[in-house]
Amino acid sequence: MAKKIVAQIKLHVPGAQANPAPPVGPALGQHGVNIMQFCKQFNEQTKDREGLVLPAVISVYEDKSFTFIIKSPPSSVLLKRAANLAKASGTAGKEKIGTVTKKQVEEIAQMKLKDLNTQDMAQAIKIVEGTARSMGITVEG
Repeated sequence: MAKKIVAQIKLHVPGAQANPAPPVGPALGQHGVNIMQFCKQFNEQTKDREGLVLPAVISVYEDKSFTFIIKSPPSSVLLKRAANLAKASGTAGKEKIGTVTKKQVEEIAQMKLKDLNTQDMAQAIKIVEGTARSMGITVEG
């Protein structure tokens, strides 16, 4: 018989940098999960993506065991990295703070395709371009 899921926790954790401090510790602790076990497993699986913020969906079962899925980094994080920006524009409609090429947008869309709500590459590119526009980043090409 399959284990019963009692909670699903969604966290954004930097790759290879999970530790018991907030937000990881309190989120897992309230469900009785072994925090250090999660941190070790997460850091082991994400050691090749150090520094990127990665969304993780953690399923907690009634026997306090857990499984987790690591998704691709948010489009905004990838766009900021591609444009060499520290943060997005505060007034996106008026102030343009950076540029990315069409090729960079395509690479980001390819990386994000499995986590987006479309399977069409052209539509995925439009989604990433919309994110760039809302951050004050211009897409060239």
